[in-house]
Amino acid sequence: MREIVLDTETTGLEALRGDRIVEIGCVELLNHIPTGKHFHVYINPQRDMPEEAFKVHGLSEAFLSDKPLFKDVADDFRRFIGDARLIIHNAAFDMGFLNAELQRAGLPTLGNEVIDTVFVARQRHPGARVSLDALCKHYGIDNSKRTLHGALLDSEILAEVYLELIGGRQVALSLVAEMRETHQRQGEAIVATPARPRPVPLAPRLDEAALLAHAAMIESLGEAALWRSYEEGAG
Repeated sequence: MREIVLDTETTGLEALRGDRIVEIGCVELLNHIPTGKHFHVYINPQRDMPEEAFKVHGLSEAFLSDKPLFKDVADDFRRFIGDARLIIHNAAFDMGFLNAELQRAGLPTLGNEVIDTVFVARQRHPGARVSLDALCKHYGIDNSKRTLHGALLDSEILAEVYLELIGGRQVALSLVAEMRETHQRQGEAIVATPARPRPVPLAPRLDEAALLAHAAMIESLGEAALWRSYEEGAG
């Protein structure tokens, strides 16, 4: 099972009112295990950078001025994500911006299955704060390098959070333990953990009804889905 943890940085909050994507970061998971493969690009938004957005991600108009346009990286981006499931924190925001950029470039919008980790976190921790920083604190994940929002760094951190939300870290540890026991029985030395452990299915934390209800909610929002609170979002 291939999944892509994804995040974007933008010039603001309104994809349909002139705000643009300035950074995309993606991390690949295979059977819930990071493979080390990633996609990362800065993008020239062809517009100014509002001070409020600059304070969030630190990407200036001057820095982005010589970067490629979205249309120039769209094919590489789509090839990387393929038909994988997308893991996004506050998915309506990032998907809204990505699809708006694709439409501007005259390309089809994304049809990938999407898991919104904000929704998953609220199901697991009702009433708790579910910002990326809050979840890192809850699960003991080191986010000390996150002095500013960054699409690739936030995707890497979100991948760890996602694995905690679905119980993936425990599965990964059990795989390593199982491999160690097998080697010990065969009298072999353990050199390294394999990069691609065999698939082990995880029991879903959310039932089918909850997932369908969430998908219907996002679909019903339409243009209203294009919002994000920087405190609650990943980027």
